Amino acid sequence: MFVVFTILIYFLLLFVLSQITGRKSGNTAFFSGEHRSPWYVVAIGMVGASISGITFVSVPGMVMAYDMTYLQACMGFVVGYLVVAFVLLPLYYRNNLISIYGWLKDRLGNRSYKTASAFFLLSKMCGASLRFYVVCLILQRFVLDEIGVPFSVSVVGMVLLIWLYTRRGGVKTLVWTDCFQTICMLGALLLVIWQTVDALGLTIQEAAETVANHPNSRVFVLDDWISTQNFWKQFVSGIFIVIVMTGLDQDMMQKNLTCKTLRDAQKDMCSYGCAFVPVNLLFLSLGVLLVMLTVQQGKELPTDGDSLLPMFAASGDLGPAVVIMFTIGIIAASFSSADSAITSMTTVCCVDIFEKIDNEDVRHKAHIGVCALFAVFILLFEAVHSASVIDAVYILCSYTYGPLLGIFAFGIITNRKVNDKCVPYIACVAPLVCLFADKTTMLLFDYNFGYELLMLNGLLVFVAMLLCSSRVGHEKRQPT
Repeated sequence: MFVVFTILIYFLLLFVLSQITGRKSGNTAFFSGEHRSPWYVVAIGMVGASISGITFVSVPGMVMAYDMTYLQACMGFVVGYLVVAFVLLPLYYRNNLISIYGWLKDRLGNRSYKTASAFFLLSKMCGASLRFYVVCLILQRFVLDEIGVPFSVSVVGMVLLIWLYTRRGGVKTLVWTDCFQTICMLGALLLVIWQTVDALGLTIQEAAETVANHPNSRVFVLDDWISTQNFWKQFVSGIFIVIVMTGLDQDMMQKNLTCKTLRDAQKDMCSYGCAFVPVNLLFLSLGVLLVMLTVQQGKELPTDGDSLLPMFAASGDLGPAVVIMFTIGIIAASFSSADSAITSMTTVCCVDIFEKIDNEDVRHKAHIGVCALFAVFILLFEAVHSASVIDAVYILCSYTYGPLLGIFAFGIITNRKVNDKCVPYIACVAPLVCLFADKTTMLLFDYNFGYELLMLNGLLVFVAMLLCSSRVGHEKRQPT
C-alpha cells in the first residue's frame, strides 16, 4: 500500500505542475509552447521522453545476450543528433513550423504531406501504445494486482491521468513535467545501482573496475560482419535511427521547437544527445552488476533479459526503497514518452489532417479521441495477448519509419519535383519490398537484417521518388 500511496503523491505533483504551467494556455501554447521554453529544461526532459519504460527495463538485460554492444549504436546516436541539430532544426525554424510535416506540403505536394503525416500517426499509435502496454503489464503484475485493480481499470485510469495533465497546456506543460519525470527516472536508476553495489559488498570504485573487467562488458564487435552487432552496422544505423526517429518524428521534435531561438534548440539537441552514451552506460553497467549479484546469490539467470531488473528491484530483494523507486522510475520513463506521443498525435491531427489549428474545440475533441484510441489499442493488445501479434506490431513500426526517411531525403537533397500522386503508393510498397528482402536473404544467405533495414527502406523510397520526378520548371509537352 505504501507503493500505491507514493504513486498517488507522484501523480498529484504532476497534476499540480501541469496546473501551474498550463495557466492561460490556448492553442498556441498547446502546440508550440509559445516558443518560450528554456533550452536546458527541454534537454533534461528529452532524455526521459526518449527512454521509454521498456528501455528502463530492457537495456540492463541486454548484457545477457549482447554484452554492452548497444553502446555502439549510442555512439552513432550522438552523430545523428548533430545532423538533426545543424541540418533539420534550421529547416524547421526557418519555415516557422509547428508540425514538421508542413514543410512537405510546399516542397512536394499535398499527398506527400498527408502520406508522411499518416505514416507518423500509424507508427506512433502502434509503437507508443504497445510500449505503454508492456509497462502496464509490469505495473499490474508487481503493484496493482496486489490491491485487486483490474487491468482495464488501471489502463483507462493511467491514460485519463495523461489526459488530465496535458489537456490544458499541451507541449508547454510537457516541457516541465518531462523534466520532472526525467529527474525521477535518473534518481531511481542511481538508487538501484547504489543498492546493487551495496548488496555485492563493493565500493563504487570497486564496482566500476569490476564492471570494466567483466566478460559482459564487451562494447565493440569488429571481427564479425555477419553479426547484427557489428560496430559499423550499429554505428551507422544509430545515426539514421536518430535522424528518422527523432529528426523526422513530430513527437521527438515538438518540444525542441518550443525553444526561444534556433540557437537554444541546437544547444538543447546537442546536450541531451551527448547524454545518451553515459545514461545508457549506467543502464548497461547495472545489468552487469545484476548478473554478478545473481551468480553471487546462487540464482538462475532469467531466460528473458527483460526479467533481470524486475527480478531484483520489484521483488524486494534490494529493499523496499528500491521497490518504490523502481516503480516510480518505470512510471516516469513510460509516462514521459506516452504523454509526449499523445500530444504530438493530437498536434498532427489538428495541424496536418484536419488543418484546423485555430479551432480550440477541434483540438479538445482530437485530444480526447487520441487518448481514447490509445487506451483501446492497449486493451486490444491485452485481449489478443499473443507474442506473435506483438512482434508483428514491432516489425510494423520498424518498417513504417523508412518512408519518412525517403520522403524527407528526397525533399532536402534534390531540387526535383516529384509526381505527388505516386508518393502514397511508393510509401506503402517499399516496406513490403524490404520485408521480402529480409525473409529472402535469411533463407538464401542466412543473413538477418538489423537496424540497416531502415536505411534500405528509405533508399527504396528515395530512388522510386527520383524515378517519378522531373526537373523543377520542366513541363511535359502536350500532344497536338
